[in-house]
Order: sequence, then structure tokens, then C-alpha cells
Amino acid sequence: MKSRGRSSAVSLSLAIGAMAVCCHAPKAKADTAPVAGETAEQAVPYKVTIQPTKNADLDAAVNASSQLQSLQNTHAVGPYALAGRIRSDYDRVDTALQSQGYYAGTVTILIKAGARELDGRDPAVPDVLNTLPKDAKVTITISVSKGNQFRLGKIILTTPPPKVEPQPDVSGASKTAPSPKGSAAPVSSKAQTADKMGAVDTSGQAAGQGVPVELTSDEQKAFKLKAGQPAIASDVLAAQGNLLTQLQEEGYAVADVSTPLAYLQPHDETLDIVFRVGKGPKVVIGPIGMDDLKRVHQSFLRRRLTIRQGQLYQPSKIEAARQDLAAVGVFSSVQVHNAPPIITLPASQTLMPGVLQAMPVNFSFKEAKRRTVAVQAGYSTDLGGRAGATWTHHNLLGNAEQLKLTALITGLGGSAQQGLGYDVYADFSKPDFLHKNQNLSLRVEAIRQLLYSYHQTAFLIRGGIGRRLGKFWYVSGGLMGMQEQIQQFGDTRSYFIVSAPLSAAYDSTQLENPIDPATHGVRASLSATPSVSLENGTSFFTLLSAQVSTYFDLAKIGLTKPGKSVIAVRGTVGSVQGASTYQIPPDQRLYAGGPATVRGFRYQGVGPQYGHTKYAIGGTSLDAGTVEFRQRLPMNLGLAGFVDAGQVGTGSRPGQGTLRVGYGGGVRYFTPIGPIRVDVALPMNRPAYGDKWELYIGLGETF
Repeated sequence: MKSRGRSSAVSLSLAIGAMAVCCHAPKAKADTAPVAGETAEQAVPYKVTIQPTKNADLDAAVNASSQLQSLQNTHAVGPYALAGRIRSDYDRVDTALQSQGYYAGTVTILIKAGARELDGRDPAVPDVLNTLPKDAKVTITISVSKGNQFRLGKIILTTPPPKVEPQPDVSGASKTAPSPKGSAAPVSSKAQTADKMGAVDTSGQAAGQGVPVELTSDEQKAFKLKAGQPAIASDVLAAQGNLLTQLQEEGYAVADVSTPLAYLQPHDETLDIVFRVGKGPKVVIGPIGMDDLKRVHQSFLRRRLTIRQGQLYQPSKIEAARQDLAAVGVFSSVQVHNAPPIITLPASQTLMPGVLQAMPVNFSFKEAKRRTVAVQAGYSTDLGGRAGATWTHHNLLGNAEQLKLTALITGLGGSAQQGLGYDVYADFSKPDFLHKNQNLSLRVEAIRQLLYSYHQTAFLIRGGIGRRLGKFWYVSGGLMGMQEQIQQFGDTRSYFIVSAPLSAAYDSTQLENPIDPATHGVRASLSATPSVSLENGTSFFTLLSAQVSTYFDLAKIGLTKPGKSVIAVRGTVGSVQGASTYQIPPDQRLYAGGPATVRGFRYQGVGPQYGHTKYAIGGTSLDAGTVEFRQRLPMNLGLAGFVDAGQVGTGSRPGQGTLRVGYGGGVRYFTPIGPIRVDVALPMNRPAYGDKWELYIGLGETF
């Protein structure tokens, strides 16, 4: 185990390989196969104990590397296979030691079989195990003496050694010339020293095979390795990967940083490291190819591309371009890869003066299904049940245009409903309309809902343009025309409303799936909707609203693991400017109650009521707030507890009206498409004719 005298070359890749073993021990076929004449009944059960070393990282590596430990409960084997498993654990555990920088450690494995105690390397182990009575107990104890942790000594970066061309021998046959003096070959075990392999035994000789490589300040910052730090294999390999990434980001597309050669220096317990660094030429992006497109127009994708021929080759920007194309929503996969050989561009086609060599890049696509059908369903005790289906065409005209047709039946029961209704609409969206990241959306919709507050039958047409600004902002504006008939408190009136909704939204939660529960960040939205109501008198008014929610993970203060315990807070305000309550159509007034504002009160159940009834009048101001605690549990389960409060007033300034407070809790079941939510809420100060409790079932969190 211990090296003495001159330095010895070791394969750091072997030590690094232990890291993979430490994470997932492979199943050895030879270890589990029964020997001749062995039957399943001859398997020898055993129990393993691994003595701790008081080094958490080393203990984790040793435990994960041991096949005796990982296979004891799932792969019982016969006596001879078990003896082989014991012998192989010496190398496995020793490799785990090396991966943490302990190159002078020793591994001891003791077997207690019945009344006998043996060393794991004792040739008698299989015979002793074979003669044990059926009910005999076998215990195996693994212990390590780690010794001192080696530290990094010299860290040398050189170019690769020159290639040696094959030389013909006197008979005319091709023969490879002998390796030049000083060439190194990594060995397969630290017990094999370089002199046994005919290789060099010093890092200095290995360094002499190439030309020293000097790193820039940015490259040094990425590389990070320094002499004197612990010789932990994962840190050394991370430096290799980080340096390669940095070189590629600087435009060296074919850069190579070899697996490091490591040389033990037992006399001062250090490890010298030699990296072979080949930069190759600095290049720009060459011709960009696109393969396997069937129904999506290539011209659309090329307009959307965020990289250009002639710009500096940088893998991060190429990957960002790949992700952007994948986000179009019509592909099941998008891949990108280099397409060598390197070519030379005319000076007029490069965006980097003096850099004419270019690496071609190729995108390959797999298109997803163009048409999908989805089923919708939901239930709450106030709005009752709703059910329906949506048919979507994801690539209508070849430029990722989406057409969505939805039909829903609403009002299936519910304390806020007086009968069945419907919601039927068609949505059309066109991405990159006139500008990248600018979308055109159109909707045609027919609605009928029989609420206690009012009965509405309406037909509307809406169109708008939305545009993403930066990473977090999205702004939109449009026009809407709606013809409706509304009955409220026995009075039926028709309205024709024209409005111009404007909105801005901010979202820093960075969720790929919008219905996944957020654990950090802020969501905020602002909207202003100038409107004019015609046909039944004329009124001008503007609806103003703002909502903000934020999420605090208790892991930030060390109380839980990340994403397990989250406090979510939401606030909402709204105001109608320019008209009083009865001057605007009932459906344009402000209401509260339900999961969007105050749970525990039925939909539209918070605010002014008509006389001493359950019929809501609506108002011209609103404010509401929520505090919710969300806790993840094992088995894809979760819990939530919340308090909501809000009020609706008849003035335009928020903060008026009777404050209503609701509270409750619920359970969550987390699925691949989002959490299924079941909440029960109760009112703290229930109004006359208000519901005693509410039940909400849906997909995704309320906010």
C-alpha cells in the first residue's frame, strides 16, 4: 500500500473513477454468478459493518464504494463468490481512499464466520464459508487506516508531446519507433510503479515532453487548482473540465485538456499533477445547418436564431440558441453539435477581425405531434364543477402558429351558481410577429354563466400583441369588443363594450412549468383597461389592478432542505376610475371571494350585498392579501395552511368596505404535470347567507 523511495506515476483517472463507483456501485456479473454445483440454497447471508473515520466525505466514499455493503441485502451469493466480493472490496475501498487524497492508507477486512475470525485475504476464507452450518452468522467488518492526506505539489501544464511517426524496419514492415525518453503512461494501480512499466517516474520528465502552457487570468480563475490544497480527485478533475470550458468559451473549439497524470511524492506526501493542454486555433462560428425539419419552416427558425455565422465560437451562446429554438414548442428534441472540419471564411464574413477559421455548427430537430387533445376538470363548492376538452394544433402554418379550440360546461352545482353555463373559445397565436419574442394573439369567445350576482350571455373578440423584455418582463396591449346581455336583480340590459387592455408582468421564479409551485422569486402584474360602455347609455371608465406574490424558502435560514418548506405571500389591489358602481356593467365591477382573493367565502361573496340577500352588487375598489405555508412531505405529498383577507368598497380608493377573513388548509399530491390541490377553507366573520365552508379542487397552486 505504501510507496517508498523514488516517486511513482499513478493514474489519477483510476482515483477519479472511484468517484463514479462511490456514487453508484456497479453489479459485477462474476460476483453474482453461482459456481459449478452451487444452488440458490447455498447462498451465504452476511452483515457488514464499516468503521467510521470521522471524515464525513471519506466515510461516504467508502460506504458507497463497497460492494459488500451495497449488495448484502439484494444479491446474496455462495461462499466462493462471496470470497471474491471480499477480495474486490480491498481495491474498491482503497480507490475511495485515493479519491479523497489518502494515498498511504490501508484497508482491513475481518470476517467472523461462526467461531472463526479471518483476514479477508486469507486463502481459507471460501472453504470456511462453505463448511458453515446453515444458520451460522457471518459478520464482516471493514476498517481503514487513512494515514495523512496528500496535498498537491507541482501543478504543471504543457502542450501534448509530439507525435511519433511509424518507422519501417529492415524487412520493410511498419514498426512504431520506441517512445522517446521521458514519455509517461498512467499505471493501472498505485502498486505498479513507473519503473516496472518502463515509464518515467518524475513529473519533471513528463513536463519535458511538451512546451509549458501559460494561462491567462480568466483561465487561472476557472482552473482554480493551487499547490498545497488537498489532493482530492474530484477537485483535480473539476479543474480539468473548468479549464476546457473556459478555453472553448474563448473560441478554441477543438481545445483539449487531457486527463491529468499524477505522480506520488511519498517523501513529502504530495501529488504532482501534469495536464496536457492543447488549445488549437481560435475560431468563429461557421455555416449553420439545420436537419430533419419536416413541417416547420427553416426560414422561421433562422430568423429566430440568436447566433450568427462569423461571431466568436462560444458553447454557452450556442447552447442558449438551442434552448431558444426548443422553447418554440413544436419540437420534442433539439440537438446541436459541431460539424468539422474547420474551414476558412472570407474576411468579409467574420465578425472577429483577424479570426478567419470557422467551425461549422449543425442543429438537428425532432418534431413533436402537431395535434393534441387535453381534458379539463375542476370543482369548488362555490362555482361547482367545470369540465371540457381542448384541441390544439401546434404548427398550423409552419411557423409554430397555434390554434386552440376549447369547450367547457360550467355551473355544475355550486353555491354561487344558479344553473348550467358554457365557455367556448378559439385562441390563435403567432410567435415572432413582426419582431422576435413578440407574439400576436387572437380570441373569439362565447360565454354564458348564471351566477347569483348576475346572469350573463356574451360574445367577444379580442386581439393583442405581447412582447418579452429581457429575462423577467412581459408586456402586452390590445383591443377587445364585447356584446353582452346581463340580468341582475330582475333587470335585463344589453351592453356593447370596447376596451384597450394594457398589462405588464414580472416573473423571477424561473419555472419551466408555470403550474409548478414556486419556491423563490417574485411575480407581479400591473394592468390598466380603458373602456367605454355603449348601447345602454354611455360610460367611460378605467379598470386598474395590481398583484404581487413572493416566495420565501425556509432553507435560506437553515431550517429545512431546499424546496421543502416555503412561505408564500400574495397581495392584490384594484380600482375603477371614472364611473360609480351603477354606471358600469355588472360584469365590469370588482368582486372578491374564492381562491383568487379570499378563500372561505364563495365566489363574489365578499363586498356589498343586495339588501339582506346573498346577491352581490359589486364595487369599484378591492384589496386582498394571503399568507400561505407550504410543506413538502415524502411520497409526493404535501400540506398547506393559509389565511386570506380582503374587502370590496363602493369608492375608487382601496381599503374601504367590510374586511372579511378566511382560513384553512389543504393537501397536495405532486405529479409530473404539477400538484393536485385540495383545500378546505372557513370564514372567520361570515356574512348573512354566506357559506359555512368551501372546498377547492384543482391543478397547481392558487398562486
